[in-house]
Amino acid sequence: MNLRTDWWKEFFSGIFVESWLRFGELMPTAMEADFIEKNLGVKKGANLLDVPCGAGRLALELASRGYNLTGVDLSPEFLEEAKRQALARQSQVTWLISEMRSLPWEEEFDGAFCFGNSFGYLDDRGDADFLKAVARALKPGARFVLSTKSAETILTRFHEREWFELDDLKFLEHQVYDPVRGRIDTEYTLMSGQRMEKQVGSERLYTYSQIHQLLAATGFGEIAAYGSLAGDPFRLGSKELLIVATRARLGALNIS
Repeated sequence: MNLRTDWWKEFFSGIFVESWLRFGELMPTAMEADFIEKNLGVKKGANLLDVPCGAGRLALELASRGYNLTGVDLSPEFLEEAKRQALARQSQVTWLISEMRSLPWEEEFDGAFCFGNSFGYLDDRGDADFLKAVARALKPGARFVLSTKSAETILTRFHEREWFELDDLKFLEHQVYDPVRGRIDTEYTLMSGQRMEKQVGSERLYTYSQIHQLLAATGFGEIAAYGSLAGDPFRLGSKELLIVATRARLGALNIS
């Protein structure tokens, strides 16, 4: 598998963007927004950061509920779709093309969230830099909600090959888990009509304990984990990992 460490820079384009958009239509957007809204614990009109935001699925939903949203993503194709949907909904959202570690704000937001299994694309240093950037962008005491894969959610049901179909879209994954690097390397094959594209990607598969340590080292405290949008406790075999972390107060913050 010919894998670049910066595979994510050019991954989200073409059929892959189309497929993410179509699978996004099947996601429980309202339930995810409910979870974010409840756990951020902010009032209407609060400034919220969605990073990376993809095509703005959750940013647009939360904007419709009365919050001020800023969405950040590296993919021009995703952001063009986000802007198109915002215009159709007459929704006011600020969009920024930027890499997830390069957030230009300091103490700007009342809350932030990262959904869509985007955490772990980078190496360990990159993931820490992303969390530092989010911490800097948040006001002291503001919360960050992170939805991500983990070793506890994936390895208990890991399959090297998986196949998905949605109407005329066919999606094949060939996955290899490397226990030394703690990463899953994946070759993706997408087919839509007469078109076929292949891409490769790699995701860091942390344990919850490792993510907890990363958050604590990058400016967060009061860290809680859940295994479902319903708020079930996180445990081995949970289908998802949802983390709520609070940006440390000024006196405890060291994210240089």
